[in-house]
Amino acid sequence: METNKILLIGGNGKTGRRVANLLQDTSNVEVRIGSRSANIPFDWEKPETWTEAIKDINTVYITFQPDLAVPFATEAIQKFTLLATKLGVKKMVLLSGRGEKEAQICEEIVKATAQNWTIVRASWFNQNFSESFFLEPILAGYVALPRAETLEPFTDADDIAEVVKEALLNEKHNEKTYDLTGPQLLTFKQAVAEIAKITERNIIFQALELEEYIAMLREYKVSEDEIWLINYLFSEVLDGRNSSITNDIEQILGRKAATFSEYVQRTAQTGIWNEVNQLS
Repeated sequence: METNKILLIGGNGKTGRRVANLLQDTSNVEVRIGSRSANIPFDWEKPETWTEAIKDINTVYITFQPDLAVPFATEAIQKFTLLATKLGVKKMVLLSGRGEKEAQICEEIVKATAQNWTIVRASWFNQNFSESFFLEPILAGYVALPRAETLEPFTDADDIAEVVKEALLNEKHNEKTYDLTGPQLLTFKQAVAEIAKITERNIIFQALELEEYIAMLREYKVSEDEIWLINYLFSEVLDGRNSSITNDIEQILGRKAATFSEYVQRTAQTGIWNEVNQLS
C-alpha cells in the first residue's frame, strides 16, 4: 500500500499537535510538521517556504494562523491551494471558523482548487481556557470579557483532532463539510464558573462592554494585530450565530462529544490552573 504522506500545517498548534500524536502509530502514514521551527520550515508569511514543505506530500491539513478572518488569509489560501494541487497534493482538510464569513470564502477556494477536500468548522475551543489567552486571567482569579451572556457550544480540541484524523485518512469524508460543536451551550460566565467549582478556586467574572475590553487589552500592551482579531471575534462572531449544537462529532466518531465539564475535570488534574502556577 502506498504511504500517505501528510503535511500538518500548524502541526505544533492546538489541533495540529493532537493530530500528529494520533497519526504517530498509524501504518502507511508519514507525517511532516508544517511550522516555522520545523526541519523543513513552513511560514504563511513566506511563500518561498511552501514548495519544499509540500514536496512529495499527498494530503494536507490546513490551519491558518492567526485566523482565516485576517485580511491576507484569502490570498494566501488561494496561492497555497493552487501550488499544492500543482505539486500533486490529492486531498486538503481545512480547519475553518464556524460562523465566519471570511472563513467561508476560504472554504470555497479549497473546494474549487483541491482534488479532494473536507471542511472542518469549529468555533471556541475548550482549550482556550488552558492553552491560550484565557489561561492567564484564570490564574489571576479575575476574568473580564464582553458578550458575557452569549451562548457558545465550546468544543474540545481532542474531538476536533480525532475528526481531522478521520478526514485525512478516509475517502468517505471527501466533499463533506462538518460543523463541530460540544454537546451543550454555555456562556463564558458559566464556563469560568465551572472551572472555579472543579478547581475549588475563587475566580471572579466581570462582564465588560467591548470598548472597555479593547481599552483594557491596550493597557496590557497586547499587539494591535491581536486586538484586531479579538475585536472581530467578539463583535462579529459572538452575536449568537453559533448558539446551536450539532451531532457531527458523534456521527463521525461513534461517540458523544466531550462535555465542558469533562474537559475541566481532565484538565484540572494536570495542575495547569493551580494558583502556584501564576507568574510572579
